[in-house]
Amino acid sequence: MNVTQGLRRMLQVDPKGIATIDGDRRHTWAQLGDRVGRLAGALQNLGIKGGDRVAVLMLNSDRYLELYLGIAWAGAVIVPTNTRWSVIEIEDSLHDCRASMLVVDKAFAAMGVQLAKAIPSMTLVYADDDAGPAEAKNYEALIAAAKPIDDAMRKPEDLAGIFYTGGTTGRSKGVMLSHNNLVTNALHTLAEGLFPEGSIYLHAAPMFHLANGAAMFVQLLSGGRNVIIRSFTPEGVMDAVQAEKVNVGLIVPTMIQMLVDHPSFGSRDMSSLKRILYGASPITEALLERAMKKLPHVAFHQLYGMTETAPCATHLPWREHTGEGRAKGRHRGCGRAIIGVEVRIVDVDHKPVPPNTVGEVAIRGNNVMMGYWERPEETAKALIGGWMHTGDGGYMDDDGYFYLVDRIKDMIVTGGENVYSIEVENVLAQHPAVVQCAVVGIPHERWGEAVHAIIVRKPNVAVDPAEVIAFCKEKIAHYKCPRTVDVRDEPLPLSGAGKILKRELRKPFWEKEKKTA
Repeated sequence: MNVTQGLRRMLQVDPKGIATIDGDRRHTWAQLGDRVGRLAGALQNLGIKGGDRVAVLMLNSDRYLELYLGIAWAGAVIVPTNTRWSVIEIEDSLHDCRASMLVVDKAFAAMGVQLAKAIPSMTLVYADDDAGPAEAKNYEALIAAAKPIDDAMRKPEDLAGIFYTGGTTGRSKGVMLSHNNLVTNALHTLAEGLFPEGSIYLHAAPMFHLANGAAMFVQLLSGGRNVIIRSFTPEGVMDAVQAEKVNVGLIVPTMIQMLVDHPSFGSRDMSSLKRILYGASPITEALLERAMKKLPHVAFHQLYGMTETAPCATHLPWREHTGEGRAKGRHRGCGRAIIGVEVRIVDVDHKPVPPNTVGEVAIRGNNVMMGYWERPEETAKALIGGWMHTGDGGYMDDDGYFYLVDRIKDMIVTGGENVYSIEVENVLAQHPAVVQCAVVGIPHERWGEAVHAIIVRKPNVAVDPAEVIAFCKEKIAHYKCPRTVDVRDEPLPLSGAGKILKRELRKPFWEKEKKTA
């Protein structure tokens, strides 16, 4: 099994079926197969060999999906590049993986030219509807001129992609995922029943990120239909669902919030949407409640995992969001290990801890990464005895349900007490004036760290920090409550996957501490 197996199967069983929809452009599986074969031939004509790294810096498109398949078909390795990074960060990753080629679209054409000048050995390809810059090879012209080649038939253990982590806790590392990792994750997800036959999936989350990739590889393996929008906007999602009768979507909590709180929400027919998968960052209970009320016909499923696990590790099904599961508080958790994966909680010595004890989340399965690209020491720290040590703090109840409490590095230690930012954020999110929030630890002379909240208020709503602190004290222990509150009007900084960049929020406080030390 490899990532092109699903395409080979669909060429046999349903070549006339619709594979991709991108605006007005539709491709059948037969058309997709022809383009993928020609793309692979074009890559070979440009000197791309087995194992070479081909980086992609693009917004979502059907061409991006073709690149995932065509690069593998040619026997090369895809490197999806974070579209939110600066040119310096991107150049660093291209040097790190020694990319032989960079593919860009219109949104990143100028940056692509700049990067190609900085790395002369790298071929630049332009993949969009117009001719593009003179410095780049034209994607459509390359496909038109090339003859389709046979699938390179990469082995399961071969490297399929290098996915750079989001960098929320430091410099990004290249996560090496094999064909086996990606196909195994897709099979696990299918076994959980998350993508029924006839799934029409909306690519709204960024295609460079493995949160979307989890669903994409399922659709490619099972022959589901792929509806693609350039990037997430509430209007774009609503329009696509109405026009193409989308029935499955995967969006992160920040996107769910923007969708259900949008002024025009409810103005489109979204009755076809039956399932929303969410993950990549924790969701507050207040937001989940709001989304369930505004989308009563939609079943919500949470998926927890990370790039290093390709990415899914646990699943909280819809039934646990309601009824008996809800009464037990399971809607606040991340569910149980998905089929084919083992999850356990370990202490600092990597030994399993008893149920209901907070420790580090560790994951084992054929979905776990090969390692970090050319970083053996960091690989050895993460992969211990076959278990991926995630850096996430959590606990497991007596029934095997897993609850995330914080990133280990995000845990706040104040006066000897551990404070988990997620717990405080869940309370803040219930405040009627709060649109978005984050909790971080900042320096404190007496307590070591103090709990600091950053909140984004609703437009034209007055917010008194003292009242916010009092609101928290009614709901959680006083030592957990924010000592200070920063009220903002502008959105908090996000990673490409929609995670709040707490590292950026902490930085000014700790940099000031270093200067005054």
